[in-house]
Amino acid sequence: MTHVAEIVTFTLANGTTSEEFVKLSQSTEAFVRAAPGFAHRQLSQGEDGRWTDYVIWTDMKATKDAAAQFPQQDFAPALMAAIDPETMQMRHENVLWNMTA
Repeated sequence: MTHVAEIVTFTLANGTTSEEFVKLSQSTEAFVRAAPGFAHRQLSQGEDGRWTDYVIWTDMKATKDAAAQFPQQDFAPALMAAIDPETMQMRHENVLWNMTA
């Protein structure tokens, strides 16, 4: 089975600190963990200030189902307000190889 990587890159909205955004992201944990097909997630920030939210799902259906339910969650408005919408890019890729420690 091929897993699907959901990769979202963005910068934060003016006035949002890194610490605030990490806390907002952590507020999504219960929803994401409970979503059928969730496998792995990590959040990173580059030296250029761009962020990457990297989520691995078991298949594209799981990815799309979670995306459809995401906007209805209580945390969604605050999380989305913390992101500069002009900078957000989302893509989905098939995971072809994986290596862990």
